[in-house]
Amino acid sequence: MDMSDNRRIEAPREVVWAALNDPDVLKACIPGCESVEKTGENELEAKVTLKIGPVKASFTGKVTLSNIDPPNGYTISGEGQGGVAGHARGGADVRLEADGDATILHYTVRAEVGGKIAQLGSRLIDSTAKKLAGEFFENFGEAVAPSAEEAGEEGEKPKGKWWKLGRA
Repeated sequence: MDMSDNRRIEAPREVVWAALNDPDVLKACIPGCESVEKTGENELEAKVTLKIGPVKASFTGKVTLSNIDPPNGYTISGEGQGGVAGHARGGADVRLEADGDATILHYTVRAEVGGKIAQLGSRLIDSTAKKLAGEFFENFGEAVAPSAEEAGEEGEKPKGKWWKLGRA
């Protein structure tokens, strides 16, 4: 499965970059995510529980960041095991483009699934992947972008909900 899209995030590129590299933000934004832990300089380990059609499975996997070009983007790749449900492997190229006070996040995702989930058919898998990507970016946009109340007085730098997670 391949999928490309872009999303406008109402926050400066540096804020979006920092959030994309923060395990707490990722955990809060990834649908079904139970944990994200940094295990190395450019490595993370995650546990996610997903329902794809009639199959519900917990996936544990390792994620590696490469081609890192702060604050412009990176390549993220990973592999996860879902027990009897199967496995998933894939990656995404993420590119951030400044657009005034906002950021355009471009992504191209490649994924392969195997085992029981692969038997569900590509239509169901593709529609589920698009739905999950949409949920992630909606959550991410809300976590990173400031709300009207948080924008503060004129001249102040706005801070998104992400900053409430203990970041300054």
